[in-house]
Amino acid sequence: MRIRSLGVIDDAVVELSPGFTAVTGETGAGKTMVVTSLGLLLGGRADPALVRIGAKNAVVEGRISVPPGGSAVLRAEEAGAELDDGTLLISRTVSAEGRSRAHLGGRSVPVGVLAELADELVAVHGQTDQQGLLKQSRQRQALDRYAGDAVTGPLTKYAEAYRRLRAVAVELDEITTRARERAQEADMLRYGLDEIAGVEPRAGEDVELAAEAERLGHAEALASAATVAHAALAGNPEDPEGIDAATLVAGAQRALEAVRSHDSALASLTDRIGEIGILLGDVAGELAGYADDLDADPLRLAAVEERRAALNALTRKYGQDIAAVLAYAEQGASRLTELDGDDERIDELTAERDALRAELGGLAQALTDARTEAAERFAAAVTAELASLAMPHARVSFEIRQTEDPEGVEVGGRAVSYGPSGVDEVELLLAPHPGAPPRPIAKGASGGELSRVMLAVEVVFAGTDPVPTYLFDEVDAGVGGKAAVEIGRRLAKLAKTAQVVVVTHLPQVAAFADRQLLVEKTNDGSVTRSGVKVLEGEDRVRELSRMLAGQEDSETARAHAEELLATARADG
Repeated sequence: MRIRSLGVIDDAVVELSPGFTAVTGETGAGKTMVVTSLGLLLGGRADPALVRIGAKNAVVEGRISVPPGGSAVLRAEEAGAELDDGTLLISRTVSAEGRSRAHLGGRSVPVGVLAELADELVAVHGQTDQQGLLKQSRQRQALDRYAGDAVTGPLTKYAEAYRRLRAVAVELDEITTRARERAQEADMLRYGLDEIAGVEPRAGEDVELAAEAERLGHAEALASAATVAHAALAGNPEDPEGIDAATLVAGAQRALEAVRSHDSALASLTDRIGEIGILLGDVAGELAGYADDLDADPLRLAAVEERRAALNALTRKYGQDIAAVLAYAEQGASRLTELDGDDERIDELTAERDALRAELGGLAQALTDARTEAAERFAAAVTAELASLAMPHARVSFEIRQTEDPEGVEVGGRAVSYGPSGVDEVELLLAPHPGAPPRPIAKGASGGELSRVMLAVEVVFAGTDPVPTYLFDEVDAGVGGKAAVEIGRRLAKLAKTAQVVVVTHLPQVAAFADRQLLVEKTNDGSVTRSGVKVLEGEDRVRELSRMLAGQEDSETARAHAEELLATARADG
């Protein structure tokens, strides 16, 4: 990794061993920035406060080897990333204003893509995780994670049934608690539907009646106009001397008929005048019929206006036109059917709720059985690890219990409370020595014991997690002496099958590392490129001496440091 302008680090390069790498340095030197940098590369939250004061942004770049053909490679390729000889280039930029950018294999990608890769590539364990594991909910999650498919399968089915039960319960509660409101809504709908049914509107009736009312209201003017127009076209019998359009057109046609044979163009015009005469005759006939049929009927006009008033009363209440009124009636009838079916729906929902509760009870029992079996294996594995961490007489166990609740689900003949993850309350217990009663680890372990228990838990997880890299951030806090040596020995053993990175203040742990990196500040308080260096030979002895006694040149500390290195090499 290359880290620039992140926290106290100005510009530094971190090269990790494929085996066990220990990162050491004085307090405040920036050791945890290694963890922070890796977290940023793997999609962690970008905090603008991490940007070094005076810099515009912080940049972390990394080169990660990925297993060929694995899901991480497939996900990276889906995002458009390109691999370089089996390695993946990742970069993350965080601006002082809080903006964040991510690049994967030369392509800009959403930060979420990096987070997806993190699950496949690196497992990060730190003091925050230790504190989290003191919570019972996290302990249950840890047990479920260890159990794997034995819990995942029934838990998925349980979660689906639980979500459906919650939805059914909400709907049932809504129907029963809002009965008065729903009854009022039903009454209003019935009134409206009865009013609409009483009028019996037809689709488009309002448009038709508006046109008829317009015609009836102007019947006399329309008849008069039609009569005058008819006389202009066909003549008035009471005025034989009058000139009409039909007579004039007929005269024009007769004048042209006598000479049409002499010119084809004139013959064509003659034919067109003849067509005009025919059309005039047709229009004149229709005007005569229109005038005869048009009846100024006051009674019909009154009936039309009365009908329109009834329709307008509906459109004022239920829609802008009759089409909208009819749509309201259709929807209202459907809603009324739904409201009137409340009793039936309540029965259906109650039956479904009871069936789901019974189903949840069966799935919860399967979860309890799977957790109980996994808890025995998990506790035995952690206890065995503790024996390797200088706690040979400690015993770890799980307590899996349920709380009785008359409103809960029935499991094993008892009604117990339930939640989205089942009915089990899971608690990790520790008996640190023979004769000591098992107690919750938050109460029954000292700081050093707690660190070792948590490290043992993480090591057990490491045996089940398929990720190739494990990062431990000062999980050895509160541990010293022989226990610290055993922790270093155990991490070195883990590093034989995976890459292990440990940020530590313990020389006993650092001595077992294949590579030790020293983070040190310059005089101006920053960490430069040369400020993260690989320690070898005399330099490593001097750093281990400082970690042991606070003095690099102490002969006693040097002897102890060399002894630690010799012990580690002998174990390796």
